[in-house]
Amino acid sequence: MVINTWSFFVANEEAWRILNLKKGGIGQTRDAVVGGISECERLQCHKEVGYGANPDERGDVSLDALVMDGSTMEIGAVGDLRRIRSAIKVARHVLEHTHHTLLVGDGAADFANAMGFPNETLNTAETTAMTQNWTEHNCQPNFWRNVYPDPKSSCGPYKPLNSWDEHASRNDQVELGPDNHDTITMAAIDEEGNIHVGTSTNGLRHTLPGRVGDASIPGSGAYADNEVGAAVATGDGDVLMRFLPSLRAVEAMRAGKTPAQAVESVIQRIRKHIDRFEGALIAVDRFGNYSAACHGVVYLKQSFRFIVSSPAYPNQPTRREVVKCTTVLKETPSELDRQVIW
Repeated sequence: MVINTWSFFVANEEAWRILNLKKGGIGQTRDAVVGGISECERLQCHKEVGYGANPDERGDVSLDALVMDGSTMEIGAVGDLRRIRSAIKVARHVLEHTHHTLLVGDGAADFANAMGFPNETLNTAETTAMTQNWTEHNCQPNFWRNVYPDPKSSCGPYKPLNSWDEHASRNDQVELGPDNHDTITMAAIDEEGNIHVGTSTNGLRHTLPGRVGDASIPGSGAYADNEVGAAVATGDGDVLMRFLPSLRAVEAMRAGKTPAQAVESVIQRIRKHIDRFEGALIAVDRFGNYSAACHGVVYLKQSFRFIVSSPAYPNQPTRREVVKCTTVLKETPSELDRQVIW
């Protein structure tokens, strides 16, 4: 089985092709995850994975990625990776050629060079145009709070306010969805129950330079354990990483919950503390049973799409599935009506 977040057919089909090669062995699920996600990076899936698009405030693109082996619990990850396009392959090299788990920034790029990866620009003409348009619109939206001048109407430079308002939320005009999301996360399971998970992202638009999202944080964007199963997440990484949703889902299944109960319990756990977030979570147990749940801040009903490849439908092994999200409805700009929609 191969499952990945969002409607990235090409990634899933490539992973499924690799998984069904005859060589077998634990390495095959690793090859499938890395191969499938690499295809998405190469093709810039929806311009949200791989090089290009989604620049930070300075107009530069950086990448995060992770690979985890559910048999050994080993992880390789990179964060804020610049000048290298194959983020998921660099993450694999961290797993296979170091005793570390996570490399970031210039050190990650230097390591990639040592492993034979060439320097390539991650920026494109689209990246430049996106940055210029954002600047012309007073740098809206952005990820600052408790600073002056007012980040909701100014580009800065910013200084901290003397008094800190714990209720000051970030400028939340950014909403994730089919046309604005930032991560592919994938799980692959073979016939012997070997599991690998992987992630790759070029981050949200206009974040602060140096920001690392949830994709490269073990237990947040993805987690795997051959004894139990796996989980993969996507959404507002700065919220999700506070709760380690993938780890929580796997541990919930270890405690006896079904995949459906596991993902629902994690989403509700986050909602208990934060109503306004965008996030989706998929859990699959070691037998191939799976379920997804999601939550959004939307004006209309929102659904989450993901791709599954399995032998369950021989005539259509790769297919799109959809789950409706719990939501927070905005009735008017001044009136917030919290409801659950299924």
